[in-house]
Amino acid sequence: MDTRLALVIDQNKCVGCHACATNCKAWNTAGAAGPLTDRDPYGKAPRGVWFNRVQTYEVGQYPNTEVHYLPKSCMHCKDAPCVKVCPTSATYKRKEDGIVLVDYDQCIGCKYCSWACPYGCREYDDYDGVMKKCTLCIDRIYNEKLPADERKPACVLACPTKARTFGDINDPQSEASVKILEGLGFKLLPEVGTSPSNHYLPKRKVKIRIDEDEILARKHVIVVTEKSSSYAEVIAEDIAVP
Repeated sequence: MDTRLALVIDQNKCVGCHACATNCKAWNTAGAAGPLTDRDPYGKAPRGVWFNRVQTYEVGQYPNTEVHYLPKSCMHCKDAPCVKVCPTSATYKRKEDGIVLVDYDQCIGCKYCSWACPYGCREYDDYDGVMKKCTLCIDRIYNEKLPADERKPACVLACPTKARTFGDINDPQSEASVKILEGLGFKLLPEVGTSPSNHYLPKRKVKIRIDEDEILARKHVIVVTEKSSSYAEVIAEDIAVP
């Protein structure tokens, strides 16, 4: 079966910190896919190119509200509509790993691909006059000069909660495939028929019942006492909760 590289994003672990977006921006703006141009970044109407964006949604009614985060980048669809509509074949899909890329030399900036993408994941760089998008950090994942554990997309390496997993979803033994299977992974907008490669693990609610005896058992209080000007000793004392 052909290799199909993708991201698996656990919404239960995502805290909306935007580390994935900023590390993506930092790596790719100086890499083969860059620059990712910014216009008036500190002004009243900033705009720029981002391969990864984190969308935030508040659900429920006050005071019972929750915040949901949806990191979103190119889905690297199996049946990518952006590839079909490109008049110059600048947008293409690699057979060897399923990654969708843009040839800047062929792109004329017509934006057909952005209109065809149901996920809103295409970015127009008005400085270069071409369309740009997530490459799954293709210049990292195949770079043999990097240690094996660093050959991952920049967003995966930056995530502090390990909410993002990268791998071949056509390989049932890969970590990405296992997480999709065990975590009930789903695709965005399956009804549009694009078969996106990227998957999401749903946000889950967990309720834990704690006995009153456990709450009132005991707690640890950390007491810091300075013994000299050069160091301090930390003493942990067990104090019963009344």
